[in-house]
Amino acid sequence: MAASVAKLVSIGVAHAEIEGTQDLEALLATMEGEPVYEFHPLGKRFRGMANTRRYYEHFIAYVQPRIRGSEMISECIGPAGVVQEYNVTARHDGDAQPTVHRIMAILTFGENALSGERMYSDEKLFRLLVGPLWDELEPIG
Repeated sequence: MAASVAKLVSIGVAHAEIEGTQDLEALLATMEGEPVYEFHPLGKRFRGMANTRRYYEHFIAYVQPRIRGSEMISECIGPAGVVQEYNVTARHDGDAQPTVHRIMAILTFGENALSGERMYSDEKLFRLLVGPLWDELEPIG
């Protein structure tokens, strides 16, 4: 039996909050099956729980220390997922000043937890987020 929309929304909100911590296992516990992470307008993605683990290991170890701030712009909740829009300020290697990136992330619902994310931002932020998975991304479609 599939979880209720209210339960999935609570998982989506918790996922976003847990991303700000160092708790990899709690973060992965919000996901189910073989998650799909899409990056738009880049038109690339990765799939699978093993890659999701690699993504968040990189995020915790490498990306979080480079985040200088974030501001939620909006959040919308619907039966298919939670949409969150942020301004994220990040330090990039080789840059003198941090860069502000606008990102919209759609946390997609599966049957009982999250099935992945669709993100909309710029390539510079995606390169930072994806790190070692960059060369393994596959085209969408």
